[in-house]
Amino acid sequence: MEYVQRIFRITSKQPFDISKKNLYRGISSEYYKRSLFRCYQRFVSSSTVLYEQQAITTKLAVEKYQRLTPLKHILYRPDSYIGPTFLSDEQPIYVYDDITKQILKKEARIVPGLLKIFDEILVNAADNKRRDPQMTTIAINIDKERNTISIWNNGRGIPVEIHPREGIYVPTMIFGTLFTSSNYDDSELKIVGGRNGFGAKLCNIFSTEFSVETCTKQSGLRFFQCWRNNMNDVDDPIISDASTNASDYTCVTFKPDLSKFKLSTLDEDTIQVMIRRIVDIAGTLDGVNVFLNGTKIEDSKTT
Repeated sequence: MEYVQRIFRITSKQPFDISKKNLYRGISSEYYKRSLFRCYQRFVSSSTVLYEQQAITTKLAVEKYQRLTPLKHILYRPDSYIGPTFLSDEQPIYVYDDITKQILKKEARIVPGLLKIFDEILVNAADNKRRDPQMTTIAINIDKERNTISIWNNGRGIPVEIHPREGIYVPTMIFGTLFTSSNYDDSELKIVGGRNGFGAKLCNIFSTEFSVETCTKQSGLRFFQCWRNNMNDVDDPIISDASTNASDYTCVTFKPDLSKFKLSTLDEDTIQVMIRRIVDIAGTLDGVNVFLNGTKIEDSKTT
């Protein structure tokens, strides 16, 4: 009785007469049958909508799990690899003052991630002295206006050969293939900066343009290759014959992707810290002349 009464309340705007004489007449009427059928339709429709909503919710819950490529993971979670990618609060830090030619302590704001990718290339050049005691020069150029940094050294060049297992040129492996390194053997004594197979690739990934040029006198070949768009696009390597009197060298040139560091230009504090790192290298590499924008770095005092 209660169910019948509820059906009529839902499907009819007229009051329902529950008296016995009207009950049979109401149940057997066509109006009641149509009302009951409409109620059933509404129930089925509501159940279908609820099921579809549950299916969508389940699908969304599944889709929130993603697997990123190593390259995308580095770009999406840069702090895990290069540290913060935004300007820090002001903090006391040692910088190089170009006027006094001294290292000074001052309040500065820096982007640790930007300094990290610069340091990766600088340390690579310094490490080459360990591999080649005959190395005598490191030359760094920082062009703020063009947002271009290059680091050149005249140590032993990178072998211009195709790797027997990987099937690509060795310089391509070193600078454009993740998880490749010459420093994986933990049984060897390490006195160099690299270790985990990221190194220069991080600089490549956080640059709009990145190129490497190397020459080896032993092979008589010169290698050049360029990457763009955060290491997503790569040109084929260019291999050419070196001149008969060519010397070994390696030069890395890159344009930091300033948008990844919330910058529009290389700021002065960052450049001063970069120069301080160059001065550090000059003071720790015996027998190596270090040049910045064509000027030799002399011994500096700290104040």
